[in-house]
Amino acid sequence: MHPWVVVLFAVRGIALAMVLVAAVVGLTHWAVRRRYLNPFGAWSRGVRRLSDPLLRPIESRIMRRGGNPQDGSLWLFGLAVLAGLVLVALTQWAAGFVMTLFALRQASPLQAVGIVVSMAIGLVMAALLIRVVGQWLGASPYSRLMRAVTTLTEWLVGPIRRRIPPLGIIDISPVLGYFALLLLRELVWAITG
Repeated sequence: MHPWVVVLFAVRGIALAMVLVAAVVGLTHWAVRRRYLNPFGAWSRGVRRLSDPLLRPIESRIMRRGGNPQDGSLWLFGLAVLAGLVLVALTQWAAGFVMTLFALRQASPLQAVGIVVSMAIGLVMAALLIRVVGQWLGASPYSRLMRAVTTLTEWLVGPIRRRIPPLGIIDISPVLGYFALLLLRELVWAITG
């Protein structure tokens, strides 16, 4: 079995364990609120004692924003799912990047150019995804990350937006740019073989 397969399997296991622990914390807090569990019982106190280092910062942040701190366990579950997905995606990306570097060593010059161009297109595609998700989540366009992402993608999104204006509040230019990059990458692979 390839070492990257083992690493990816282990990372998926860690991500699943994080989600399961967060689910147990969330279900325990829900059961205590619904009075299915005694809040002073051994299970409830043990779960609260073990989860407090994670939940207290989340609950205080929710309270500062005017929310209900009892929602902290739900936020913990959501953050665990998100962190698990990001962890698995970064591990897959790192494995793919290392495999690409090994393939680059054995490739012909034309194939090497195709691999490098494909990697650059993949970087712009990732920046487009970050740009869209950042806009959905209300990230400041003046933050360092969003400025870098905008600089990396505006050469593609700007001309599309000038030709096809937003449809109400929906701007489809990043989606069209993403599909254009997909087609370009397939063309590069077809040419460089």
